[in-house]
Amino acid sequence: MTNRTQSGAAAFPTRFDATTSADEVADGLDLTGRTVVVTGASSGIGVETARVLAAKGAHVVMAVRDVAAGESVADDIRTAHPGARIEVRHLDLADLGSVDAFLETWSGSLHVLIANAGIMALPERTLTADGVEMHLAVNHLGHFRLVTGLHDALVAAHGARVVVVTSAAHQMCPVLFDDLDFSFVEYSPFLAYGQSKSATTLFAVEADRRWASEGIRVNAVMPGGIATGLQRHVDPEALAAARRSAGAPEDLKTVAQGAATTVLAAVHPDLAGLGGVYLEDCAPAPVLHARSEADGRHGVAPFALDAANAERLWELSEQLLTRSSASAGI
Repeated sequence: MTNRTQSGAAAFPTRFDATTSADEVADGLDLTGRTVVVTGASSGIGVETARVLAAKGAHVVMAVRDVAAGESVADDIRTAHPGARIEVRHLDLADLGSVDAFLETWSGSLHVLIANAGIMALPERTLTADGVEMHLAVNHLGHFRLVTGLHDALVAAHGARVVVVTSAAHQMCPVLFDDLDFSFVEYSPFLAYGQSKSATTLFAVEADRRWASEGIRVNAVMPGGIATGLQRHVDPEALAAARRSAGAPEDLKTVAQGAATTVLAAVHPDLAGLGGVYLEDCAPAPVLHARSEADGRHGVAPFALDAANAERLWELSEQLLTRSSASAGI
C-alpha cells in the first residue's frame, strides 16, 4: 500500500487507532451546549454514536426512518444515562419531501451533523419516485439535501463539523457521471453501493472547500469492517467471498470500534481545522496509487478525492434536486 498522504493531513496525531472505542475517543470531553444530528441512529454504529455523544452532554437529534425503533434506542440511552438530552425525528432520505419536512421544522444552530444512514447492496436495481438509483438517493442525494439545507444552522454554530460516513467499497466504482442510475451499465449491487460511497466522499471534499471559510469543516469517515444490519440484503457467504476476493482482513471491528472514527471527526479537538479528508481507523487514510494496492478495507482512491470530480458532482446533485422539485410541482 502506498504511503501517499492526503493534503492537509500530514501532521495528524496518531494516539488513536483501529482498536480504539468511541468511548475512549470521547473520554474527558464535555459536549454540553452542542447540538448534534445523527441520521440512521436507530441501528448499527448510529446507535453507538448517538449514545456516546449524549452521554457526554450533547443534545442529540436522532433523524431516523423508523421512529418507533428510534424511540426504543432513545429510551435505552436515557436509562443508561439519566438526564441525556436526546430526541427522535422522522427522516426518510429516499423521500426528498421527508427531508424538506425535517428542514422546515429545524430552528437554531447546529454544531455537528453526522450523515450516518445508508443502504447497501440492494439485490435489484431500484429507483426512487424521483427516478434516482436508490443507493445514490439514500447514501448521497438525501444527505446532500439535508446538509445543504442546514447550512445556515451550521454557520450559526461558529465552528461546526459535518461527518459523512463512507466506505472502502468506494474503491469498486467511481461516480458514473454519464450513467448514475445504471440505465446502460449493467447493475451490480456492489457497484451501485460503491458509486454511492464515492459520491459521499466527494461531497465531503467539495463541501469543505466551499464552507471552510465559514467555519464549517467536513470530513468523510470509513468506519471499518463491522457486522451490522447494513448487510441485511447480502448473503453472508457471498459477503465473505467478496471480502476474500478483495483481500480484506477476516477480522471485524466491534460496533464501539466502528463508531470511534465518527466520534473523533465529530467532536474531538485534535481535528480542529481539519477538513476534506477521508479518515479510517482514527487517522487519515493513505491514498492508493492503483486498485492492486487495495485490500478491500483500507485506503482511499484518488478519484474519490479529485477536486474536479467533487465540483462536478455538487453541480449535478443540485440539478437532480431541481429536477425533483420540478416534477413535484414545487
